[in-house]
Amino acid sequence: MPELRIDPFPSAAELNALFSAAWGTLAPRDFTPILSRSLAHIGAYHDDRLVGFINVAWDGGVHAFILDTSVHPDMRRQGIGTRLVREATRVARERGAAWLHVYFEPHLTGFYRACGFRPTKAGLIKLA
Repeated sequence: MPELRIDPFPSAAELNALFSAAWGTLAPRDFTPILSRSLAHIGAYHDDRLVGFINVAWDGGVHAFILDTSVHPDMRRQGIGTRLVREATRVARERGAAWLHVYFEPHLTGFYRACGFRPTKAGLIKLA
């Protein structure tokens, strides 16, 4: 079972490799400025290789937001994603968040409901 690490600050190469495997070809980027402002982020490591990741952004107050939930395709269906969400929930609560939000595509509804999220209505504007 992969080890979960809180605030591991993975390298850009590690995150780009995971995101590329999990989501397809994405433009490489440096995540340091993003992670340095996050409430928390959690990495799942198997043999010191990043195989899962979740970022918990926040508004500086009581609202936290799950972003970038990712599990390497070779490691899916082992409960890693659920463990990441549960740990993100625990850490966000421990660090003072009162609300945890997540936005997701319809095919992930069952996953997030199983993690304890209830449906809400929200709005979205695509800016780019």
